[in-house]
Amino acid sequence: MPFPCVGLMLALLVASSMTAQQPPALDALLQPEAASLDALYKHLHANPELSFHEKETAARLSAELTAAGFTVTTGVGGHGIVGVMTNGPGKTVLVRTDLDGLPVTENTGAPYASKVRTKDDQGNEVGVMHACGHDIHMAAFIGTARLLAKLKTQWKGTVVMIGQPAEERGGGASAMLKDGLFSRFPRPDYCLALHTDAALQTGRIGFREGFAMANVDSVDVTIRGVGGHGAYPNATKDPVLIAAQFIQAIQTIVSREVRPIDSAVITVGSIHGGSKRNVIPDQVELQLTVRSYSDQVREQMLTAIRRIAVGVARTAGVPPDREPIVNASAEDFTPALYNDPALVQRLLPVWRRQLGEQNVVARDPEMGGEDFSLYGRVDPKIPVFQFRVGTIDAERMNAAATAPLPSLHSALYRPVPHPTIETGIKAMTAAVLELLAK
Repeated sequence: MPFPCVGLMLALLVASSMTAQQPPALDALLQPEAASLDALYKHLHANPELSFHEKETAARLSAELTAAGFTVTTGVGGHGIVGVMTNGPGKTVLVRTDLDGLPVTENTGAPYASKVRTKDDQGNEVGVMHACGHDIHMAAFIGTARLLAKLKTQWKGTVVMIGQPAEERGGGASAMLKDGLFSRFPRPDYCLALHTDAALQTGRIGFREGFAMANVDSVDVTIRGVGGHGAYPNATKDPVLIAAQFIQAIQTIVSREVRPIDSAVITVGSIHGGSKRNVIPDQVELQLTVRSYSDQVREQMLTAIRRIAVGVARTAGVPPDREPIVNASAEDFTPALYNDPALVQRLLPVWRRQLGEQNVVARDPEMGGEDFSLYGRVDPKIPVFQFRVGTIDAERMNAAATAPLPSLHSALYRPVPHPTIETGIKAMTAAVLELLAK
């Protein structure tokens, strides 16, 4: 008689295992949220705020998290917000969204396009736009919070939802960490984030194991010379000419000093000097962005930039007391984003069941930067993973060969909000449920 009981128990265990592997019916849970999430997205898109000025954005997300049942703390690291929901003992998962827009004047023609204009920190009047998809991020973030609150019977542990300021300036994550993110609030066992992809079809998500985004250094260079009359350059040490030689020379760092198999970029994004055609100025100001993956290559490039700046100035005969000033800002440094391989491999099967095998695609590493990386650089290290969410409809993807798609940060970048937002919500919710499974 015991054998039938054993067989019955085995059958129940197998059935239970099969049921556990089935993706939860997230579409049905999302349907009642669709209209309000659409309204939230359009409101956020039409009302962007610059880095470190996200006051109203933070207030709106704080209210949304509170309504979803999270205990919310505001003013963390500036306008950062932290929502905590504890559902018994277990692991802790942090889910992050960014809040800030960019100083870009929107030109998408969308009926909900941003018309915001404001003064930047330098006093310049600028347009403001969510040209990097942070509005998509926030709508998916709130949708995830709502679904996790509805699904508390399926997970245990703690969810920490954070709204981070100033991602575009590279200072928001650092500010929140310095303000006690991992000491005032539950320390996460995993950190997750998503980011829009301007070259991936909507309905799909992209992933990358290991290095996914680059080290970012902001370098300011002042080329100093001896000014004078433009008609008598022999009586000067022309900093404009020295700056031109410097710009050419630093491109040899990547082509001739960095190993060809190591990724590296040096771009001069700004150069300012002089005020009149016939006046040779005393100095020229340059702003550089320097990108790398390894710490060794990073230090190699920064050292070479300093060496070349001094070298070209000395070659031009600039006096020792007028040598160039090279400043690599430690505050603006963003380390490379390293997606934990074990965490990536754990979530891929979950997403393939939830979204379909064809909708989970590998993506190449990029030289863009992302301060989400800082959450994984604390000691002891925390596994982090930022995945991509496709934002382009099939028609535009098919036409991309003849009509190139606008990139992130473009005034023309226009993500398709649906089903992009829903895809982000389902992917993030499924990931948290996996990591906090009962």
